[in-house]
Amino acid sequence: MLQNENIYLFLAILPIVSFLYSSVGHGGASGYLALMALFSFAPESMKPTALLLNLFVAGISFFYYYREGYFNKKLFLVFAFASVPLAFIGGTIEVDAPIYKKILALLLIFAILKMLHVFGKENDQTKETRLWQGLVVGGVIGFFSGLIGIGGGIILTPVILLLHWGNMKEAAAVSALFIWVNSAAGLTGQLSSGITIEKESFLLVGIALIGAVLGGYYGSKKINSQNLRYILAFVLIIASVKLFFT
Repeated sequence: MLQNENIYLFLAILPIVSFLYSSVGHGGASGYLALMALFSFAPESMKPTALLLNLFVAGISFFYYYREGYFNKKLFLVFAFASVPLAFIGGTIEVDAPIYKKILALLLIFAILKMLHVFGKENDQTKETRLWQGLVVGGVIGFFSGLIGIGGGIILTPVILLLHWGNMKEAAAVSALFIWVNSAAGLTGQLSSGITIEKESFLLVGIALIGAVLGGYYGSKKINSQNLRYILAFVLIIASVKLFFT
């Protein structure tokens, strides 16, 4: 992994990505996968590495949002109940590299639209999530989280806001823990199927944590990073195009 000829540029960008995602309660897997795709990392190492990074970055983000009192336990549970076992199942499934790239590219488009605020805007009026709605939404997102190697927050957050199930800060706090449990389940599923985590991945964790700590702190304190979001969206667009045509 560290033999990549542009590894130093990758390591310089990594904490910026973790900062951006952590600031909105996300682990950043879609961003890490986009970066790894741009730098031509091996597909078999991308998924476990992204989930490992998610565990640490989303955990840091959740800590800050929870400390500020934004966590809605009831809202989290209706999604997590079905997502965790299905994330584990998704993690045990190996997807052919070409198919994997196409699915990831589609999910990156979803992430781009969220970054650009095309949908999922905050609404002052919120309503209670019905149990069946939480199970369906959580289950579907959880399965694809394990399958692709993301935590699912990049999908869950706009869904919560779009359907008025919570405000922006509640969505961030719920998504952060949702990402953590799905990443743990997905990674466990991968390890149980024989996939191993490269030692170099833990070096990436240490670097990503720098951005995660800053992002979680400033994000929970209402710091605006809109311009950086546009830059990240641009990076995701490049990665999505590359995935579609490689």
